[in-house]
Amino acid sequence: MSLERIRLASLHNKVMSAEQAADIIEDGMTVGMSGFTRAGEAKAVPQALAIKALTTPMKISLMTGASLGNDLDKQMTEAGMLARRMPFQVDSTLRQAINSGQVMFIDQHLSETVEQLRNHQLRLPDIAIIEAVAITEQGHIVPTTSVGNSASFAIFAKKVIIEINTGQNPNLEGLHDIYIPSYRPTRTSLPLVKADDRIGSTAIAIDPAKIVAIVFTNKSDSPSTVTEPDADTQAIANHLVAFLEQEVIDGRLPKNLGPLQAGIGNIANAVMSGLLKSSFEHLTMYSEVLQDSTFDLIDAGKLDFASGSSITLSERRNKAVFGNLEKYKQKLVLRPQEVSNHPELVRRLGIIAINTALEFDLYGNINSTHVCGTKMMNGIGGSGDFARNAHLAIFVTKSIAKAGSISSVVPMVSHVDHTEHDVDILVTEQGLADLRGLAPRERAIQVINHCVHPSYREALLDYYNRACAKGGHTPHILAEALSWHQRLEQTGTMQVK
Repeated sequence: MSLERIRLASLHNKVMSAEQAADIIEDGMTVGMSGFTRAGEAKAVPQALAIKALTTPMKISLMTGASLGNDLDKQMTEAGMLARRMPFQVDSTLRQAINSGQVMFIDQHLSETVEQLRNHQLRLPDIAIIEAVAITEQGHIVPTTSVGNSASFAIFAKKVIIEINTGQNPNLEGLHDIYIPSYRPTRTSLPLVKADDRIGSTAIAIDPAKIVAIVFTNKSDSPSTVTEPDADTQAIANHLVAFLEQEVIDGRLPKNLGPLQAGIGNIANAVMSGLLKSSFEHLTMYSEVLQDSTFDLIDAGKLDFASGSSITLSERRNKAVFGNLEKYKQKLVLRPQEVSNHPELVRRLGIIAINTALEFDLYGNINSTHVCGTKMMNGIGGSGDFARNAHLAIFVTKSIAKAGSISSVVPMVSHVDHTEHDVDILVTEQGLADLRGLAPRERAIQVINHCVHPSYREALLDYYNRACAKGGHTPHILAEALSWHQRLEQTGTMQVK
C-alpha cells in the first residue's frame, strides 16, 4: 500500500479491499467505469463484483468509455450480472450474450454517451469506479492510461470508488487534459485549434466527500492484439500513402497532411505504420487511441505530437513507452472522449480519418458492426464521430475474409453504419477508390475496378450491369441485393458453387 499516492490525508481512512468496495454496489445500479480500449479500466473491484455475483445474484447497467481489458467483460457476463452494456465492447463471451439477447447492448457514437447523460437522456450513474495513478491534495483524480468518460462519470455519480494502480507509472500525472464543456443554452465553443493545445486541467475535479472507497491495485492493462503488417495490410498502406502524396502534389493537402485519426486494430495500425517509409514529416495526430504506430512514428522523427483518449500498446511497445515515459510526455496528451471525438473539432481541425470497415457496397455505404446484418461484432466506436466531419473520410479493409469465403465488397451492405454521403475514399489491398464528386453509378465503377477481389469482380460487375438495366439513381435488384449474405449463411461462402 502506498498512501503517498493519496495526497489528501483525510481520505486515508477510505482505503479498503476490493471485496469491501464491491459490497457498496447494489442490484439494479447503473455503474460508470473507467476504461477505453483495454486501457485504464478499473480492475480489482469489477473482478470482485463478478465473484460476488456468482453467489449473490445481481444485475447492473454498465457504461464505460469503450472496451475493457483483463477479461472483465467476460467475467461479468459469465457471472450473469450485466443487464445493459454501453457504448462499445470487444469480448467474445459478451458478444455472444448480446447476440442471444441476454445482455441489452446500446451501440453509440463514443462522443454521445456523456452528452446524453448531461441532458438526462440516459440515467446518471449511481456509482463510478475509476482507475487512478494518484489523488491530489484537493482530492482530485489523476487518471492512468485512459480518460474516456471517466471525468464525467465521476462528476455525475453520487458515489465514487477509486482504484489506485501502483503498477502505473506516476509520471502519467500531467499527461491528461481534462476539459468539461459548458451547458446549453449558453455553451461556448471548445477553445482548441491545434492538436497540441491544452485547454483543461491535469486531474478530474470532484468533491472528495463523494469518494466512498479507495482500493490499491497493481495490475497491468491488457496488451493490444495488433500484429505486424502482412502483405495485404502493407499493400493497403502503400495505396493510401501514394494517394496522400498525390493530394499534396495537387495542392489539396499540406506537406504535413493535417491531423490524422486512425481506428483501432491491425489494419488501421498497419496503415499508420506505412507512413514510416513515406516522405511525410512533422505529422500530428488527433485521434482516440494511441497505438504502437504512434510511438514508432515518434521514434522515427515523423510525428511531432499525438492527442488521444487512451494509450493501448502491444507487449512489444509497452515497456519501452511506459518505462521511458519522460521521452514521450511532451509529445502526448490524453483527453475525455467527448473532446477527442468532438464532431465540431474534427471539422475545425481538418482531420484525415482512417477507419476499418467490416464490409462496404458498390456505392460506398459502410457496415462496421454487424455480421450478415444481425450479429454484433464490437460496435461503431468513434468512427462515425470522425467520418461525417472529417476533411477526408477513409475506410480500409481487406477485400476478402475467411480464406475467400467472404467478399468485403458486396452489392448492398447488410447493415449501414456510415452512409455513402459520409465516405470519401475506400481502400483494399487491391487498390483505392476515390469517390469524391461522383454519382452513384460512377462510384460503383471505381469500387469494382479498384477494390474488389478478382474472384468476386465478375459477379459484382454482372450484378451492377443488370441493376443498371433495371434503372434508378442508385441501381439495385432488391431480390438479389442481399443474396450474397444469404448464400453465406446457407452454404458457408459467398461464392457461387
